[in-house]
Amino acid sequence: MSGKFFLDTNIFVYSFDATAPTKARKATRLVRDAVDTGRGIVSYQVVQEFFNLAFRRFARPMSVAEAEQYLITVFRPLLAIHSSPALYVEALRIAGKHRLAWYDSIVVASALDGQCDTLYSEDFQHGRKIEGLRIENPFL
Repeated sequence: MSGKFFLDTNIFVYSFDATAPTKARKATRLVRDAVDTGRGIVSYQVVQEFFNLAFRRFARPMSVAEAEQYLITVFRPLLAIHSSPALYVEALRIAGKHRLAWYDSIVVASALDGQCDTLYSEDFQHGRKIEGLRIENPFL
């Protein structure tokens, strides 16, 4: 076991959600642990999805300066998986085998590529295992 874990986009979004303080605290702890220990990773997709939401859907949209600071301090140390033809081939295989939606299959393929033991997300079935990757919803 590598001890590494993958954080899905919703973890980062909840860390900014003042309307859900319990989820915000749990999400903030996970993000902080990921950065502090170096065991957490994300993919390019998580970064793209997060900033899309942060600029358009947050109650107080993130400014470009705030986004740049967050990119440098949080995402840069975590960003380990980038787009590649091999990642897409693996995501297609996972989508077909495990009946996952396309974006979900890229998240799983990214976590597997990063040799993670755990994927933290509320968008998958809690406790499900996909090819050795354990999925945990930290908000249950």
